Amino acid sequence: APFTSKRGPRSHNKGRGARRPGVLTSNRKFLLLRPMVPHFVVPELAACELKAYVSYRAAAGAEPPLTARRLFDEAVAPRIERDVRDGVFQEGELQRYGFEETQEGKLFRLFPKNYVR
Repeated sequence: APFTSKRGPRSHNKGRGARRPGVLTSNRKFLLLRPMVPHFVVPELAACELKAYVSYRAAAGAEPPLTARRLFDEAVAPRIERDVRDGVFQEGELQRYGFEETQEGKLFRLFPKNYVR
């Protein structure tokens, strides 16, 4: 038979793997701890035009996946081309376009060729 809360001792609560939001004191009273209570921050969605649910039968997206090359071509390349055309492009000032020489302190290292291994 499956192990359920009916088969264990009175203190056993199988639940779904969540911890209780408090502790039991020595005299078996439950003490609720506010920092352990989950607090959900939900934005106001009254003016949102998006639907909350997408059907599994929805058609697949027609747009190709976003790659680093496509992101560069759409976001950075037009600015560089405009600056070259205007004559204000300087190769040493790539920080204006989002280039970072080191990735230290970043959660993800986006450009592996930019840091020494």
